[in-house]
Amino acid sequence: MGKKVIVAGHSCLDITPLFPQGQQVSKLGEILSPGRLIQMEGVDIHAGGAVSNTGLAMKMLGVDVCLMTKTGNDKFGKILSDIYAARGADSGIIVQEGQNTSYSVVLAVPGIDRIFLHDSRCNDTFCFEDLPKEKLCGADLFHFGYPPLMKKMYENTGSELVRMMKYMKSQGTATSLDLAFVDGDSTAGKADWEGILRSVLPYVDFFVPSIEELCFMLDRRRYEDWKRRAGDEDISFILDVQKDIRPLAEQCMEFGAKVLLLKCGAPGLYYRTAEGHGLGDLEAKLGISAEEWSDREGFEASYRPGKVLSGTGAGDTTIAAFLTAMLRGYPFEMCVRLAAAEGASCVEAYDALSGIRPLEELEEKIKNGWKKREGV
Repeated sequence: MGKKVIVAGHSCLDITPLFPQGQQVSKLGEILSPGRLIQMEGVDIHAGGAVSNTGLAMKMLGVDVCLMTKTGNDKFGKILSDIYAARGADSGIIVQEGQNTSYSVVLAVPGIDRIFLHDSRCNDTFCFEDLPKEKLCGADLFHFGYPPLMKKMYENTGSELVRMMKYMKSQGTATSLDLAFVDGDSTAGKADWEGILRSVLPYVDFFVPSIEELCFMLDRRRYEDWKRRAGDEDISFILDVQKDIRPLAEQCMEFGAKVLLLKCGAPGLYYRTAEGHGLGDLEAKLGISAEEWSDREGFEASYRPGKVLSGTGAGDTTIAAFLTAMLRGYPFEMCVRLAAAEGASCVEAYDALSGIRPLEELEEKIKNGWKKREGV
């Protein structure tokens, strides 16, 4: 397709113990309790984080991708580097002596949402100066993922994140930004995320967070109300587009986002775009039609997966499909549909990449009447 893409930011080694799939549980205590021995069915070890999931997914979909992330010179870092090298996407990896590679233990218990035991390590020291500037030249799209899990990216009201995205825009590169959820009691959870997003979104073309992440960062009171309304249910199933989602979208557009794609869990995707005059740079750089992409708003319901093994990486691969389809010149509506379709394919595997399907295959399934879930 001729477009050069850089995917930068957070990476880690994901270690996923495989629980027996025969029985679904509704509460964690039904399967994890003190003193109990649980017979497992193996373990899955793979590259995780935004760089691994979104970056390698785009690579698998045929995009010319360079990954830029930081690892330690340790065993976990060697495993990550080998995974990236096998895909031919390791040329931008930064190996930091004296620091440890980030890892996550992912508890994907059948029937309940995932639990992550995460160690950020060298992700916390990642900064703008780490980026190999010579490899940034000529990039058409720069996607950055998970700044809430990278300490220097949210310190000082996100000055490092703003500096990086502003620099990429000054080079004529289109930009994309994804977030991650954090604990409200953590240092990241207490950061001024409204101030950070207000400062950085003028330099972001494609803003692609989840609705829960966004609400947590922009309107904590609203988020607590969602949790109260949801009770034991998944928050995404109790949301109303007009009352719950649209006000947050309005705020993002006011802050300066050009194209907004909000991942709303199993129900689907909310999208919103700026008016045509705000998309001129993207038309010139990426070849999209500003007229065709202008002033769009709607909700795309998810497709029904054949089975659900794990939600690991589903949001990241959704983004990968959306950005890839956009780079390949698909119409806006099909970009959103393919994004929803790739997310549905992802959950059919334990890791983020094994469920990836080529866009042509997904397009064919859609045309053949792939059934959808009911939307919000």
